[in-house]
Amino acid sequence: MTFTSFKNARIVRSGWLQEGGRRLDCNPYMSGALEARDTLKQLKVRKDALGTLTKGHAGGIYNGPMFKRNYVGSAEYGVPFISSGSMLLADLSTLPRLRRLDAESGRLSYLRLRPGMMMISCSGTIGRMTYVRPDMDGVWSSQDVLKVVPNPELIPSGYLYAFLSSRYGVPLVVSGTYGAIIQHIEAEHIADLPVPRFGATFEQEVAHAVDAAAAERVAASQYRRAALDLFQSKIDWSEHVSFIASAPMASTLRGRMDAFHYSPRVEAGRASLASSCGARLGDRVETVFEPNRGSRLKVTDPAFGVPFLSSSSVFELTPRAEYLVSRSLTPNLEGLLLSDCDVLVPRSGQLGGIIGRAVLPLPMNVGQAGSEHLVRVRCHFLSDAAYLWAVLASEPGYWALVGTAFGSSIPSLDSSLISELVVPWLPEADRTEIAMLVSKAVTAQNKGNELEAAAVEWLEEKVRKES
Repeated sequence: MTFTSFKNARIVRSGWLQEGGRRLDCNPYMSGALEARDTLKQLKVRKDALGTLTKGHAGGIYNGPMFKRNYVGSAEYGVPFISSGSMLLADLSTLPRLRRLDAESGRLSYLRLRPGMMMISCSGTIGRMTYVRPDMDGVWSSQDVLKVVPNPELIPSGYLYAFLSSRYGVPLVVSGTYGAIIQHIEAEHIADLPVPRFGATFEQEVAHAVDAAAAERVAASQYRRAALDLFQSKIDWSEHVSFIASAPMASTLRGRMDAFHYSPRVEAGRASLASSCGARLGDRVETVFEPNRGSRLKVTDPAFGVPFLSSSSVFELTPRAEYLVSRSLTPNLEGLLLSDCDVLVPRSGQLGGIIGRAVLPLPMNVGQAGSEHLVRVRCHFLSDAAYLWAVLASEPGYWALVGTAFGSSIPSLDSSLISELVVPWLPEADRTEIAMLVSKAVTAQNKGNELEAAAVEWLEEKVRKES
């Protein structure tokens, strides 16, 4: 067996082992951290340690203590709470609420996020990063998220984020990972990370693009919220529906005996959708289907593969594929490809999670493959998809949709049951108004992704030219 027989094999220099204190686990050597470090060493520009560029609690790089999480349902008594699993979400409206009394206590108050900070997942999946946008001000973060607070007098926040999230920053961050089962990094592991300085003009240009990306993402959230509020006002939806259990009449059971299907919120959602110009969903779209399940034949060459998106990644700010699947050998590939006329609905999971949460694919993801766990509501027109997203993503739409779920251990949705949902097919002028807001949200989120990607690319190109 030869060296090349091992997939992703790398040659580790003996000098690297000596410099790393003879550390023998793979992570520092396979992550690209040492190559990134050597590239930065060749730069003729000044390099500052990350810990000298931050300020605030614990010097500006910190996570938080372990604590009991007491959740509440009211905004009056709770604050939005983000974790390493939800920090990359594009829509933060579904975040749980941590009890305000706990959040604002002296023990946890410093976990409040402020615009310009950055978050790094520091437990489990290490190195996921996001920039704290203005609409995240007032959100609290968990101990599984490492906060980095730049000192704006020393470095532009957006520039520091662009470097840390680049191909040179990420490997250096994750190289300090420790732990065999559940991995971690701590503040001291990244405090000495070298940050190259390219002058105020260039750094401000990069920072401006990152801040512009954040502004576009805030706009996307505002457009989404405006579209949902407008739709719900058109159907006179009242959010004040009791969670208290009720006893349905025997004549209404119609073959369903599961209690959740008859819960007050679900019944109110169904009734609200059906009360205004109701039409069967399947009659207003091209088709509702679940792609056939089959083996995912992975490839590494983009010439022979299609990016594959999971049912959770489509909810992220920048949905990225974890791998490629074969164009020629993947069974039923055509059914997996995403269309710009699709509304995507995760079909399985725990209630309260992503199951039943409608999402639209971004233009950057159209033509890529999506998980068979995503039900496709394939519409005739782009405008119909935008409008029906608002219908299904609204509060009554969500409850009506998730109310069709069946199964006790892992609830699942069925495309035929989704087709039978009665949805409001409002007058064309109303549908157009709602669809325009949704389209603006998609455009703004996509533009934000392009701006951030461009900022990181500028920085990476600068490093390559100077090294």
